[in-house]
Amino acid sequence: MGLFDRLRGDGDPRVAFIGIDGVPYSLLTENRDRFPNVAALADDGTAAEISSIVPPESSACWPSLTTGMNPGETGVYGFQDREVGTYDTYVPMGRDVQAPRVWDRVQNEGRRATVMNVPVTFPPQRNLQRTVSGFLSPGLEKAAHPDDVREYLESIDYRIDVNPKLGHEKNKEEFLADAHETLDARFEAFRHYIEEDDWDLFFGVFMTTDRVNHFLFEDYERDGEYKAEFLEFYEKVDDYLGRLRTALDDDVTLIVASDHGFTSLDYEVHFNEWLREEGWLSFDTDEPDELGDIANETRAYSFIPGRFYLNLEGREPRGTVTEEQYDEVRDELKSMLEALEGPDGRPVVDRVVEKEAVFRGDHDAIAPDLVAIPNDGFDLKSGFKADSDVFTTGPRNGMHSFDDTALFIDGEASIGDADLYDIAPTILDLMEIEYSRGDFDGASLV
Repeated sequence: MGLFDRLRGDGDPRVAFIGIDGVPYSLLTENRDRFPNVAALADDGTAAEISSIVPPESSACWPSLTTGMNPGETGVYGFQDREVGTYDTYVPMGRDVQAPRVWDRVQNEGRRATVMNVPVTFPPQRNLQRTVSGFLSPGLEKAAHPDDVREYLESIDYRIDVNPKLGHEKNKEEFLADAHETLDARFEAFRHYIEEDDWDLFFGVFMTTDRVNHFLFEDYERDGEYKAEFLEFYEKVDDYLGRLRTALDDDVTLIVASDHGFTSLDYEVHFNEWLREEGWLSFDTDEPDELGDIANETRAYSFIPGRFYLNLEGREPRGTVTEEQYDEVRDELKSMLEALEGPDGRPVVDRVVEKEAVFRGDHDAIAPDLVAIPNDGFDLKSGFKADSDVFTTGPRNGMHSFDDTALFIDGEASIGDADLYDIAPTILDLMEIEYSRGDFDGASLV
C-alpha cells in the first residue's frame, strides 16, 4: 500500500488493468500448474476466452479496447491507414484515435489515471498525472510525462519495446535475454507506480509477450527447440502478475486481458503480389514502393492484415471501379479469397467480412471494403515492392488470431460471448462512473 492509498479514504472503487499483448487464453489455462497466479485469479474471479476485433492487429485492437468502439469510431484500422481522398498513407498514432479513451472518461469525472505502455498512445497525454507511451513511440525521452517519470524509468533501464531484430537470428538467446530485461523493467515500473501513485485507474500493458510469441510460438505449440525457454518466460509473466495482484488494495479490482490470440505460422501470404498475379493490381513504375505507385487500371489493393480496398471511383483519386460495379466486383474478390489455397492445399482464409458488418461510425470513409480472417498458419501481408512470391516463410513462427483472446476479472462477472468492446464499459461500471449505453459498441460484463 502506497502513501497516497493510505491517505485517500474516499471510498471510490478503483480498477487496475494489466494488458498482456497477444497472449492466448488457451496458453494460460492449459498450463495451470506452471502458471499458479493466473490460475488463482481465474479460480477467485471470472475468466474466459473472448473475441478480438476485425482486424486482430495491435494498432487497431488497443484503440478499440481502450475506447469500447469499433475502428469506424476510433479511426484506426491497422498499422497503416490511408488518407481520405488520396493514396497517401500514414502510421496511426495516439492523436489519430478519434474516440475518448476510458481514462479520458475517468479524468472527466475528477478521478485520476496512470497509463503506462499502452500501444498507440504517443505522444503522451499531458492531462494525465502519469503516462508513458507504448508501441510506436520513438523513444523514452519523448514518451514519458512528467519529466520525473522519465528520470525514474531511465534509472531502471526501462525500454519502450524489445528489440525485434534480435528475433530474426536463428539463435534466440540474445532475443530472449532482451525480452527478459524488458519484462523485468516493465514490472518494476508498474509495481512502483501501483504502490506509490494516487490513482483511481491504473492501465498498463506488457507488450513483450506479443514479441516472444511472434518468434517462439511454434516452438511452444509444436515442441520446438525453445519450448522450455518460452514457458520459462511465461512463468515469469505469471509471477509478475501475481506480485502485482498482491500489491493492490482491497478497493481495487484487477482485470488482466489480451488484445488478440496467437497461433503457429506456416506461411506469410503477400496479397498485393497475389492481386498483381491475378490481374487486379498493377504499377506505373518498375520499382514500386508505396500505394501511390499503383496504376490507373488497378481494381483492388491490400493493407495488412488482410484488408482489401477496391480502387473506387470518387473515393480513390484514380478509381476505376464505379459505384454501379461495386457490389459485383467486391463479391468477385470475396469469392476468390474464399477459394484461395496455400501450398499445402489448405484454405488460406477462414472467412471474409464485408465492411458494413463490422465498421460503423464517423470514420468509415477509410474502412476496408473486405477483411479476410485467415485460417491458422497463414499470416496476411501486403507490401508494394512487386518482388515477392505470394507464399513465403520468414523468421517469425507465430501470428495473431481473432479467437483465443484472454480475459480475467478478479471478481464476479458474466463474460459469456464477450469481445474487446466490452472491457471499457466494464471498467467504468466497476469504478461506478456513469455513462450512456450508446457510448460503446460493447456492454458491461458486471
